[in-house]
Amino acid sequence: MKPGDKIPDLRGAIDDDTGIRLRDFKGKFVVVYFYPKDSTPGCTLEAQDFRDQQKDFAKHNAVVLGVSRDSLTSHARFKSKQAIDFDLVSDPDEIWCNAFDVIHEKVLYGKRHLGIVRSTFLIGPDGKLEREWRGVKVKGHADAVLSALRELAA
Repeated sequence: MKPGDKIPDLRGAIDDDTGIRLRDFKGKFVVVYFYPKDSTPGCTLEAQDFRDQQKDFAKHNAVVLGVSRDSLTSHARFKSKQAIDFDLVSDPDEIWCNAFDVIHEKVLYGKRHLGIVRSTFLIGPDGKLEREWRGVKVKGHADAVLSALRELAA
C-alpha cells in the first residue's frame, strides 16, 4: 500500500474477542500502529506515548489502534498494567500485518527471524492511506503522527 490507496476492510479481535472492522471507523481518521510485543521496553513506551496523547488524537476525530501478534490475554494484561485506553488488535494469523507489509526479517542478538517492523499508518476518513512511517524509532513518534494528523485535519 502507498499513500492514496484504499485500505481493505480488515477484521480483527479486541478485548474479550469482540470483533472490530476498519469500516467501523468510516468518517474518522484511524492511526494503526504495529509493534513487536506487549510489555517490552520500546513497545511499552510507544503505547504510553499514544495513551498520553489520546485526548489530542480524539480532538482531531482520530482513533488509535495498536496491532501485534500477541494474544487477547496478553493485550488485556498490557492494557490494564499501562492504563491503555485505546484498542489493541490481536493478529496471531498476521492478516493485518500482511495487509500492511510489516513482517520482515530482523536480527536480534545475531539471530535472524521474521518479526514485526515497528510501523504506523494514518488512514483518512475516506478509508485511504494518508501517511505511513516504517522502521519507527519510538522517541517522538506519537508527536510526529499527531503533527501529521493536525495538518490533515486543518
